[in-house]
Amino acid sequence: MIRFLKQLTLLALFLQACGGTSASLPTLQPASLPTPTLTPSHTPSPFTQTPLPSVTSTPAPNIARVLIVSFDGLRPDAIQAAEMTTVMSLMQNGAYTLNAQTIVPSLTLPSHASMLVGACPAKHIVRWNEYVPENGYALGTDIFDLANNAGLRTVMVAGKEKLRQVTEPSSTDFFGFVDSTDKVNDIISLETMAIEEIRKGFDLMFLHFPDGDLAGHADGWMSNEQLLAYRLDDKSLGLIFDVMKSRNLYDDTLIIITADHGGHDTTHGSDLPEDLTIPWIISGPLIVRNELATQVYTMDTAATVAFALGLPIPTEWDGIPVYEAFGLPFDPLRAGGCTGTP
Repeated sequence: MIRFLKQLTLLALFLQACGGTSASLPTLQPASLPTPTLTPSHTPSPFTQTPLPSVTSTPAPNIARVLIVSFDGLRPDAIQAAEMTTVMSLMQNGAYTLNAQTIVPSLTLPSHASMLVGACPAKHIVRWNEYVPENGYALGTDIFDLANNAGLRTVMVAGKEKLRQVTEPSSTDFFGFVDSTDKVNDIISLETMAIEEIRKGFDLMFLHFPDGDLAGHADGWMSNEQLLAYRLDDKSLGLIFDVMKSRNLYDDTLIIITADHGGHDTTHGSDLPEDLTIPWIISGPLIVRNELATQVYTMDTAATVAFALGLPIPTEWDGIPVYEAFGLPFDPLRAGGCTGTP
């Protein structure tokens, strides 16, 4: 025990000789690694997009106005037989079908009602074929109603007064007819009336030539007398076009040539192909030159005009625009026409 105490005393003396404190261990600091400096072989320039060349597309021609021409009683085979050069020129420069179909009964007033109201007789209820003012007007919204509501100037120049009953007077800015009967003694009066309205300006015009129908009833369909009547009307139409061209109104006008019905012997009104088959020709801005594969019906005239003028197409219409004429998709197997009780 005494020996152990001596050892402790010697240890204490030793520590006191060393300063009485314990030496602290050095703190190791990690060596700082030099940061490498990367010198690029070249300095990239900021990205600059090469500007694309500006492309100016050729603007599509606009349809400024529409002219509908109806040759009363015109069968498709009469166009060439009568040497209707004005009409044939429109065929060559436009789209056409010689197999369009009108309605039953294939009569002047009901057929024109379907053409311009865009509906079958069961809807517009015009089944009479004389001027009967007490019967009123065709039911439904017709193409003149649409155009007039849009603020467009509308004109009807007809060879028969009964066509007044296709639309109400409030829907046409001008309605003129040759005389109060179905007899036309001076075809120039019809031409002069149309030219006067063209000079005033129009957005939608309907022009009706009655002479071929009158000659057909008198001398027979496809008779020399009827073909002469169509030839003279065709020349009148050419003079009207000359006036439009002189006033710079031709190139931006969409023109539709058609008929209300055909005929056989000295009559019409039946469901015979000779009575029902009519021409339908369209020429002007946006039209693709072609013989149409679409089956066209007379009700499609109103719908096509509404489409061309940017007007709303009533859902109750039976006609649809002839889209193929504008180079747009269409249904070549489209079923249409008027079925059931006329």
